[in-house]
Amino acid sequence: MTDKPRLILVLGDQLTDTLAGLRQADPACDVIVMAEVMTESTAVPHHPQKIALVLTAMRKFAHHLTAEGYTVAYSRLDDPETGPSLPAEILRRATEHGADHLIVTTPGDWRLLQALEAVPLTVTMLPDDRFLCPPETFTAWVSERKQLRMEWFYRDMRRRTGLLMDGDQPIGGQWNFDPENRKAAKPDLLRPKPLRFTPDAETEAVLSLVETHFPTHFGNLRPFHWPTDRAEALTALDHFITHSLPRFGDEQDAMLADDPFLSHSLLSPCINLGLLSPLEVCQRAEAEYHAGRAPLNAVEGFIRQIIGWREYMRGIWALNGPDYPTLNALNHKAPLPAVYWGGKTKMACMKAAVAQTRDLAYAHHIQRLMITGNFALLAGIGPAFVHEWYLAVYIDAFEWVEAPNTIGMSQFACGGQLGSKPYVSSGAYIDRMSDYCSSCAYKVKDRTGPDACPFNLLYWHFLDRHRDRFAKNPRMAQMYRTWDKMAETHRDTVLREADQLLSALHSGAPI
Repeated sequence: MTDKPRLILVLGDQLTDTLAGLRQADPACDVIVMAEVMTESTAVPHHPQKIALVLTAMRKFAHHLTAEGYTVAYSRLDDPETGPSLPAEILRRATEHGADHLIVTTPGDWRLLQALEAVPLTVTMLPDDRFLCPPETFTAWVSERKQLRMEWFYRDMRRRTGLLMDGDQPIGGQWNFDPENRKAAKPDLLRPKPLRFTPDAETEAVLSLVETHFPTHFGNLRPFHWPTDRAEALTALDHFITHSLPRFGDEQDAMLADDPFLSHSLLSPCINLGLLSPLEVCQRAEAEYHAGRAPLNAVEGFIRQIIGWREYMRGIWALNGPDYPTLNALNHKAPLPAVYWGGKTKMACMKAAVAQTRDLAYAHHIQRLMITGNFALLAGIGPAFVHEWYLAVYIDAFEWVEAPNTIGMSQFACGGQLGSKPYVSSGAYIDRMSDYCSSCAYKVKDRTGPDACPFNLLYWHFLDRHRDRFAKNPRMAQMYRTWDKMAETHRDTVLREADQLLSALHSGAPI
């Protein structure tokens, strides 16, 4: 050891006792640096609930570290001495404590990673080994394949973790149960609700702070009921495992206007902040299957979202580097319509998804992919605009997970790295998986005319304008055959009305 203390940076989504940086810390001399800074809250206009969750969880984790014997230099947003950015605050703490060495656990945001690497101190960047698949392992896996498919990665992750495995074979004889997990749902007054937490004094203080400093950010701050420390996160996990996991599989892709949560866990913010580990969550779910309290399709579907999609997204983010959010394979350039910020619309599905996002900072994966994401893709919205919106409005959105989900999966802006075809659909899919269409001013069965569902018009318009790219795609050939069999006069009408719809949308008119 040297005479000088080292600074150990802990970020707002690194609230884990076993964090790589904390494992390096010597409580006798090193200083843990945690800072609430304005640049991290305004890099995009984050939802007020997201800002409140991160700041509250940071404060409580700092109290925890102090109780564990660490020296914590904590900077609050409303302290006039707090610098405007993390590098500025790090340098202030370095001067204060006479430190010249900074230890950082690699952040999940390229902008921040590059800023920290440029801090004029000796910087040690440690891998974030809370993830189950290290970047170098993912890179090696990619190098062995001509095409990337999450399914093959997921199977390797099952083998790596041993989750739901019987030797080298999947329990139940198959790797996934997607056909059983694509059911519509019906309103059910007895459906268990996620556990919601009453804000304590620390949380209330942060809520007041956020009200003062971020009054113009999109989204309602109150009511706020998210878990903000590990004890609450574990309680939320217990509640989900006991009450909602058994129904999760059947309802995971369904959408109901008056039930935003269905049987989803709402645990992604806790996992992404570090309050829960992905493996402990999966092991709890697996134990429910073995105990006979949750069916295999539910447990497998839940585990796949974590060790499959979550780890795969992180691997794609690390593999592609800082320019990934700028990709635009389809050359979409239209601005984000006002409907995404709560503007008027007659579309029941968009209205419901955006209102839910505004009120809760939450929408589940199908609402994000097949409502707001599908609409943006069909309407030709610039993927960077869509990326910034998702990063801003969702409570669990951090760049490492949000950018691949948006740029790659939702907007096909990476050109197929994350999927062999774009996730587009007409209104029929939304009608099948939700109850939105029954209350919509548009008619989901209408393909043309003043009442035609915008998804119907835009779906065929998308296929037509991108025919050169997708017509030879085996998974899309049937769509083009269907289009080509339509009468020419009908196709002309569809394209003309879609052009009119897009013109109105991009000029700011509500649709």
